Amino acid sequence: MTRSGTRLLVAGVGNIFLADDAFGPEVLRSLERRPLPPEVRARDFGIRGLDLAYELLDGYDVTVLVDAAERGHPPGTLSLIEPELPGGPRATAPPEAHGMDPAKVLALAAHLGDGPLPRVLVLACEPQVRPRGDEDILPGISAPVADAVERAVDALHALVPELLADPTSSPRLSRPEESPNPSAAGLAARSARDVEDR
Repeated sequence: MTRSGTRLLVAGVGNIFLADDAFGPEVLRSLERRPLPPEVRARDFGIRGLDLAYELLDGYDVTVLVDAAERGHPPGTLSLIEPELPGGPRATAPPEAHGMDPAKVLALAAHLGDGPLPRVLVLACEPQVRPRGDEDILPGISAPVADAVERAVDALHALVPELLADPTSSPRLSRPEESPNPSAAGLAARSARDVEDR
């Protein structure tokens, strides 16, 4: 049963031109064929960090970011991460408004908004192909990450109803080799992707 009035955002982030960084957009594209419940807003933000920062301020209870993130697992492994949200006194200078580093986007949203941010979960996929800083275009995702796309869609179809029913719940991924529960780990640092996405 869905809790009345719960608002949930599923946001794909990543650069479609940088190999496995395209994981988030690929998952959102697959969701067009297998849509989530109508009360969920599912949107591919690509590398538009400022757009995502403003969207986070639109009164959602929970946001699930879908992204590629290096966490030291075998390529294609899915993890569910609950990062620590920015807190404390506001910085004197506004955070960077360009790029899609998720931690920077969350900091920017916290700077722009007056109220608390929604709860944020990250459905992350371990990449195999990691772009170097000198690569502008590296099309195509690796086989392990491509295989993870439909598993991520399955995971979202399992996680979302639970979060709609209780936004404070601690959903788990079903596959035993993947993260058993959300951790408070910070988001992995992005190297070449910092300039465009996440």
